[in-house]
Amino acid sequence: MTLPYEMIIGLRYLRAKRRQRTISLNTFISIAGITLGVAALIGTLGIMTGFKEDLQSKILGTTAHIIVQERGTNDMKDYPNLVQQIEAVPDVIAASPFIFKQVLISSKSSVQGVILRGIQADKEIQVTDLQANMKFGDLAGLQDPSLVPPEKRGHSLSGETPTPSKNRPGIILGKELSMRLGVFIGDSINVVSPVGPIKSFTMTPKIRPFTVVGIFESGMFEYDSSLSYISLDEAQKFFGLGEAVTGIQVKVNDVFQAQEIGLRLEAALGLNFMARDWMQLNRNLFSALKLEKTMMFLLLVLITLVASFNIVGTLTMIVNEKQREIAILKAMGATPLSIMKIFMLNGLVIGLVGTGIGVPLGYSFLWLIENYWTFDASVYYISRIPVHILPLDVVLVATSAILISFVATFYPSWQAAKLDPVSALRYE
Repeated sequence: MTLPYEMIIGLRYLRAKRRQRTISLNTFISIAGITLGVAALIGTLGIMTGFKEDLQSKILGTTAHIIVQERGTNDMKDYPNLVQQIEAVPDVIAASPFIFKQVLISSKSSVQGVILRGIQADKEIQVTDLQANMKFGDLAGLQDPSLVPPEKRGHSLSGETPTPSKNRPGIILGKELSMRLGVFIGDSINVVSPVGPIKSFTMTPKIRPFTVVGIFESGMFEYDSSLSYISLDEAQKFFGLGEAVTGIQVKVNDVFQAQEIGLRLEAALGLNFMARDWMQLNRNLFSALKLEKTMMFLLLVLITLVASFNIVGTLTMIVNEKQREIAILKAMGATPLSIMKIFMLNGLVIGLVGTGIGVPLGYSFLWLIENYWTFDASVYYISRIPVHILPLDVVLVATSAILISFVATFYPSWQAAKLDPVSALRYE
């Protein structure tokens, strides 16, 4: 099959004049610019997507996909019936009631303000990854601290295996919180609620001792330093809620359909209830991550734009060098459109070659970072940089690079097409 003469001439113009070199230096610089731009874009987007998904998995491992609450109040009654209604909605895996309050926790050495959650251990396992995040202890200890198996209790600072007390209810703390309080499994702490009974026209704080039966590590400092868990029954007694709860947490099949499923839950439960999905609860955080990723994409596209100026310069130099040849082609019958095709093909080839090298180079860069760039696990929450490359991001980067390279050929090609052959050959 014979190639069109525009393609044969265009590919010849990319080569160097000297036979020792396959391509000219200008062509090499233009291809290198596109290659580096594509590799940098793929590497940056892969790392940012990895961080976002790692953060998302840690958030969804500690909190539910959807939170259902009653409008205008924090006390939801008749929750067993509501749990059954929620679990009957399509795409809902499980539902679990919870109590959410702010309290003070005091130990012998420190006092911390924290969030106390009352949970049903058997239901919590179906909704969140709290059991999987347990560093020491077990959820079973919330009902009876003595039920924590000895092999899950760990060792205190003295090296002894602690024995939780049966006389006090159990509490689970985040790893950072336990370190701040200086407590471990088997130690006793006091939970202080600022809202207590009213005596002599003043509100008296309520204080109750608990035994630490577990320590969890979610990987998020905010959760590990401010969350604690007790059983739902003990929370109802401590806060005087009777048979009421704060809300119901829900786990669904597809986390990205949580908003749609939340609307179904509101329709099934009635106007008195509202359902907020995990994206609404963490809107500011994920909006910031999305904006950051978009801005980084736009900034790194500038690298490709700079490389496109190299293409413009390269083609302009070729046009100036090849004026005689262009004039001869026109004299032989080549149309202005054919002349434009010759030089536009040059820019397209540069874009395709640069993108073809840049994509695997970006993948290689991410592979090296993921496998060989490590952090000290005792200092950082991650030991390796999370990486995930989305196919859509690769297609977007490759398309952008090729399109920018192609657009950069318009002006030099138009200059070549309007060249007057008589003027070009006048002094030959």
